[in-house]
Amino acid sequence: MHKSKQYFNVVNLFALFTNIMTIIEINRIKVQLAEARREIKWLAEQIGKDASTISQRYTNARQPSLENLLKIACVLNIDIRNLLYPTKNTTY
Repeated sequence: MHKSKQYFNVVNLFALFTNIMTIIEINRIKVQLAEARREIKWLAEQIGKDASTISQRYTNARQPSLENLLKIACVLNIDIRNLLYPTKNTTY
């Protein structure tokens, strides 16, 4: 492989990795679970989801649907708004 093409591929790979690692925190599931002193496994059992699915939402790697946010709020006995970071004065 030509050195310039190899360099280009490394640069693209680094850019992709950087984009993956930059996760915007939208939900507060992690915070609310900590306050409730509950774990991912417990929440997964309560709402009928796989623990790995909840883990992705917990880390903000993926976002839950509104329906699932509502389920989580009900299980934790909190207002659904407590599961989201405020958007006022936030820039992306």
